[in-house]
Amino acid sequence: MIKIDGSHGEGGGQILRTALALSCITGEPFEIYDIRMGREKPGLQPQHLTGVRAAQAISKADVDEAKLGSQRLRFSPVVVTGSEYLFDVSEIKGSAGSATLVLQAILPPLSMAKAGSRVTVKGGTHVEWSPTFHYMRDVLLPLLAKIGIKSSLDIEKWGWYPIGGGKVSLSVEPLKHLSPINIRERGRLKNLSGTSAVSNLPISIAERQRDHGNWLLKGAGLSANMEIVDAPSTGKGSFFFILAEFENIKVGFSALGARGKRAEGVAEEAVRQFLEFSNSE
Repeated sequence: MIKIDGSHGEGGGQILRTALALSCITGEPFEIYDIRMGREKPGLQPQHLTGVRAAQAISKADVDEAKLGSQRLRFSPVVVTGSEYLFDVSEIKGSAGSATLVLQAILPPLSMAKAGSRVTVKGGTHVEWSPTFHYMRDVLLPLLAKIGIKSSLDIEKWGWYPIGGGKVSLSVEPLKHLSPINIRERGRLKNLSGTSAVSNLPISIAERQRDHGNWLLKGAGLSANMEIVDAPSTGKGSFFFILAEFENIKVGFSALGARGKRAEGVAEEAVRQFLEFSNSE
């Protein structure tokens, strides 16, 4: 059995998610210890535990020590089966844990199943320290499509910190052919677009985000088509996202609102990220 040191590098949850995905794909069991020892709260938190349960469900795995707070885990997959699945991060301790990070662990193995899949995950869709729904849909999935993994992502309900409650659904087609990818340069900028959204807050906040973002971009000689969204959710939140489409790749930059953070500050955070990237070599 492969043994993995979960404290390696930054000692975060990515080691676990990668291990789950590779184990499901190869059929190799593994044991991981010192899970997330580099974090303030080590061990399995709700998002990580949901990821383990999701990987277990799709692969019919035998799993030991999969419980909240556990710092050790054994995972022995059988076979990955394409089907319809439902996972809920928030059912564990009422968490706003990331729904997209759960999908990150099971998307690669599901693409290699003999049948297609439809996976619904409830949890946080726009939360800190994780890829947002927009990043996964508009940046990651198009990149995976280039190597042959065809999938789509829809959102029914947005989930914000601290209560989560979002709902996204991923459709995955069986992989026909895996192709190599070589992106040596991003190429010229072809298009800029974006989303300025709020949930259960005045729509004027989203408009201010959009207007300030456009003003900053105009100062750099650029313009973007910005969509205003009044997003359905049980919680409150604001979000600003820029999608930059270059010749060879798509790149996303986002910022989340917070109590005491001005709408203009949210937009500026995302725009500055984009401009720094765009001006880099």
